[in-house]
Amino acid sequence: MEYDPTLLLQVEDAHKSFPGVKALSGMRLDLRKGEVLGLVGENGAGKSTLMKLLTGIYTQEEGSFWLNGEPLRVRTPREAEERGLSIIHQELNLVPHLSVAENIWLGRESLAGKVFTKPGTQIRRTQELLDTLELDLDPRSLVTNLTVAKQQMVEIAKALSFDARVLIMDEPTSALNEAEVAQLHTLIRRFITPETGVVYITHRMPELKLITDRITVIRDGSYISTTNTAETTLDEVISGMVGRAIDTSARPVNVRDDREPILSVTNLTTKSLLRDVCFDLYQGEILGFAGLMGAGRTETARAIIGADPIVSGQIIVRGRPVVIHSPAQAARLGIGYLSEDRKRYGLMLNLDLTHNVVISSVQDKFSRSVFESRRPMRAAAQDATDLLKIKTPSVSQLVKYLSGGNQQKTIIARWLVKDCDILIFDEPTRGIDVGAKEEIYQLLNQLASEGKSIIMISSELPEVLRMAHRIVVMNDGQVTGTLRADEATQESIMQLATMRAEEKGQ
Repeated sequence: MEYDPTLLLQVEDAHKSFPGVKALSGMRLDLRKGEVLGLVGENGAGKSTLMKLLTGIYTQEEGSFWLNGEPLRVRTPREAEERGLSIIHQELNLVPHLSVAENIWLGRESLAGKVFTKPGTQIRRTQELLDTLELDLDPRSLVTNLTVAKQQMVEIAKALSFDARVLIMDEPTSALNEAEVAQLHTLIRRFITPETGVVYITHRMPELKLITDRITVIRDGSYISTTNTAETTLDEVISGMVGRAIDTSARPVNVRDDREPILSVTNLTTKSLLRDVCFDLYQGEILGFAGLMGAGRTETARAIIGADPIVSGQIIVRGRPVVIHSPAQAARLGIGYLSEDRKRYGLMLNLDLTHNVVISSVQDKFSRSVFESRRPMRAAAQDATDLLKIKTPSVSQLVKYLSGGNQQKTIIARWLVKDCDILIFDEPTRGIDVGAKEEIYQLLNQLASEGKSIIMISSELPEVLRMAHRIVVMNDGQVTGTLRADEATQESIMQLATMRAEEKGQ
């Protein structure tokens, strides 16, 4: 094939297979000089496989790969970086106990004339790099003490220390708030020159309009389309990703609040952040929690389930005051919690689906004898798998091999088997694609219609507006307001999310 001189990166007719699986078939991609190219597709569509081919993690089998007019054949990630092609993975690849400078130059400390020719050279070169990028970071700071947003900046600085021409960003904003997303986008624009480009992978559809010049859609390992961002709609992009139209305009109706609440929280206060948090949750309601990062939403959930101690306040479950000292005690009271970090706190990745589903119900639902309980446990896991339409070869599949959406469903299945009727979802769609999001939305609506009561914490305002019957807004550890579905807008939520506590009564 002939190379297009206007392109920085070009892929044509790429194929990649694994035992029993065709991951890519005739894949293509082109990145122009000076642009941000959005790359979207459902989980399993082939995005990660394509990026791993480009960066030397996987061996290139079939297809043509070009970088800045020259054939691109790399065998290792380091070789790709030396060619000017860097990738920032969704799971940040930093060493927590090392400093910013040590992380940026890790593995290159002894290169003569580049880093350690004299004491302090590493710090100086790091500061020069940070100044060029206009990043407010101290080279001596330990990475473990940085926010996720600042760790993301360290990853970017590390990638650009290789003089990157192409920067691949895989879900760079999945753990960032709106202000941090804006800061990251500013950094990306600063990186773009007539000789550089960015491949931007995201499940957050609105970001495509904010940062990309064109959008490439892939599905089931195959190329679907590339369009100018300004000339397409997000509904068209989503339709291309999932192969069908999805209605994103649905809004919930108000719920009756003249009944006895199933959960009532009054003046909940913790030592570190929360102050006099009050709200009610009704049967069959999806109660959204909104606010900026650090507002206290997750801390409220953790205090309710006994994961964090409370200083004062009252929790009433089904009309009865309770004192909850642990998540296990909360589960016995019918309260299930799905953490925002499902891989760290929610799942046992090296165990199968059955064990992940029944783990919270073993003592009260199954025989303590492994041999007696194995069959009913598998049956319970299979019933939950069928109900939630978890895509898996069998309930014996290790959870680490499931997609993000199916991992999320696995945790939901756990609390359904446990018979929890109060479910707290913390960022339930973080890191999963738009098709899987739609399935989670439908599932939450179904659970609510069956009488389950749901608290939904989300950083995505369109998600909260679409799903919640009422929305509790927090700022600085306090509730600044509660909005009904028919009165809530992004503007009204943000107004409350930025309101100081002393302004509430004005």
